Formats: sequence, C-alpha cells, structure tokens
Amino acid sequence: MNPRIVLKRGKEKAILAHHPWIFSGAIARADDALDGGTVDVFDSAERWLARGYYNARSQIAARVWTWNDEPIDRAFLHARLQRAIAARDALIDRAATDAYRLVNAESDGLPGLVVDRYADFVVVQFLTLGIEERKDEVVGLLQELLEPGGMYERSDVDVREKEGLAPAVGVLRGAEPPNLIEICENNLHFLVDVKRGHKTGFYLDQRENRKRVAEFLRPAPHAPEILNVFSYTGAFAVYACAANSNARVVNLDASRDALDLARKNMRLNDCDARGEFVEGDAFQVLRRCRDASRTFDAIILDPPKFVHSQSQLQSGLRGYKDINLLALKLLKPGGTLATFSCSGQVSAELFQKVVFEAATDAKRDVQIIAKLSQSPDHRILLSFPESEYLKGLVCQIVA
Repeated sequence: MNPRIVLKRGKEKAILAHHPWIFSGAIARADDALDGGTVDVFDSAERWLARGYYNARSQIAARVWTWNDEPIDRAFLHARLQRAIAARDALIDRAATDAYRLVNAESDGLPGLVVDRYADFVVVQFLTLGIEERKDEVVGLLQELLEPGGMYERSDVDVREKEGLAPAVGVLRGAEPPNLIEICENNLHFLVDVKRGHKTGFYLDQRENRKRVAEFLRPAPHAPEILNVFSYTGAFAVYACAANSNARVVNLDASRDALDLARKNMRLNDCDARGEFVEGDAFQVLRRCRDASRTFDAIILDPPKFVHSQSQLQSGLRGYKDINLLALKLLKPGGTLATFSCSGQVSAELFQKVVFEAATDAKRDVQIIAKLSQSPDHRILLSFPESEYLKGLVCQIVA
C-alpha cells in the first residue's frame, strides 16, 4: 500500500477534472509520504482519487501519474514512453525533419520529463524530484525504445532548485554529442549546440510557426528588409530567406555566440550574404532605429520569457507592450509583425490585449492575419492549461 496524501475539503475539484498538479496548500495531511516517492491521493472523505509522486519541498507538492489504480513500475513507464514516441512518429515527416519533442512532461502523462530528439542524439531533462528518482529506469527505457547514438542530459533549469535539486548536465548513454549537431527542419538545415544552447539547444516549439510566418514573407517587387529581434541562432531568418529570394534580414541578439551561430546557419542554407548581424539590447537598438527613422517591411519578435512568476506579471506586460510598440513604429505601411510570448502566465487573450494597446499608442491600425501556438509535438493537455504557453500573432499594418 502506498503512502497517502489527503486533500482539504473542496480541493479535489481540479484532480477530478484531471489537472495533474496538487499545490501544498491543498493538502490537509501527508501520511508517511516520502519526497520523490509514490503517493495515493484521497479527498477529505477518504475517497481514492489518483496516484502521483510527492515532494514537500516544492510548492507543487504532488504531480499525478494516473487516475487509474495501477502500479507505477517499469511497465507503466514503458507504456507511457512508447505512447508518446509513437504519437510523434505518426506526426513527423522524418525525411524533412529530424529534430522534435518526443515527450512533453505532464501533457504526455510523464510529469517532469522532457525528451527531445536532435538527429541521432536524444536530449533529456529531469525537472522534478519524482522523475529524478526514476532516472536510471527512464534512461534505460529510452535507450531501448530509441537506440540513439547518444543521450545527453540538460537538467540545468531553475525549476530543479525549487524541487531541491542541483543542476545536472552530461552524457547519460552512448556517445557525447559534438559541439554542434546538424539537424534538418522542414528541409532546412541548422547547427545546434545541445550542450550550452537555450532550452535543449533549439526552439523546437517554433518549428511550425517559422514555416507559417515565412508564408507571409513571400517575394515582393522590391527587396524587403526584415528585422529578426531576439534572433538567437537565426532560424526565423533562414526561413524568411528561403521563402523570399531577395529578402535581407537583420538578426538582432544580445549574445555574440548566438549571432555567430546564426551566421553559420544562414551560410549553411546559402543565405548568409543577405544577413546582417547586430549585437545589442533589443529595446535600445529598436529605439536607435526609431530615432534614425529606419523602417522595415517585416519584424519578428520572439523574446525570452518576460514573466517567470505571477509577481512579475505587470512588469512583464510592460516589457511586451514596449517592445511591440517600438516594433510597430518601425514598420512600413502594409508591413508585417510576427510577435510571440512564451510566458505561461500571459494568456493568449491578455497578450492580444497588450499588442492592441501597443498599436493604439503607436497610432497604427493593425489587422491580425494569423494566431499561432506551439508546434504539435509540444502537446497541450486539455485539462492542463499551463501546458499551452506559447502564443503568437501575425499582424499587418493597415495605416
């Protein structure tokens, strides 16, 4: 029999709706529960609800594995991993794309676990204590199911500190990845640094958005100028050049290393001659462009997360408004703005409101021509709205 946690009265509604998180404030008592260990979840009337894992050190004190009375053993983990991998096999055209997400944590019924494929390598993140306790078993199963050339861990994210865990980075199985892995995405090629790059090396969640945004940047009578802000390693720029043979793209990022890799990625796709690379703070550079009356045919804004917690919401919203306001002032009439937020605390509705306020202050009439979300390998669990974090708008300046 597993240790138990008993919820306070009225706190079972989210679990009954299959939300996988239980916050510490919802728990009345934890009977013999061990941090990282399996627990059975009961309501205040002692009725069994679910089975998960526990960590008293985390604000999210329990995460649900299952709403069925089944053992959390090797067979369970194997079935969940196999299901997630099979879903991507049915989704991804491996001839055109060999980099994508295989496991998206709670959305795939494997809370705290992220698995990404980069060509012949697999990069894994163990984000919580409950999944860390099962690392050896998970790694063995991934090796069995995927047979990669190598498996590398990138568990160096802030959430581990909240779980009482130190960062962990290094080879888990097989060969060590090279410093740069070449991947294919929608028949375009990119070099990825899985050891030191953001997230697990590349923004895989933007794959379909890069393709979609490029569709709005098709050839024009003149050579369009595109500003790619927070460009990272230049993926949006490569797509823009592939869609428009005479486009010129300014890549703007605060990281020299990222810009060096952006230059390599544009060269890899035979478009580096049409790229400009500017190192600097995005807000300051956009203000200098405004003061110099420089304008662009299209601007892409893909900033890092501005809101990490609810306490940062207002300051983060000001950041989103300011960067969109600056961009809108730099666009020519008829110009295109592709703007994104990856802050989970900012809903799609709230983000649209912020862009509307920026348009009002910029005195521009703006049409929304597309609404975007994360690529479908980054599965969104309907009962877990937190899993839908990426939102974007493609807008056109009317006047």
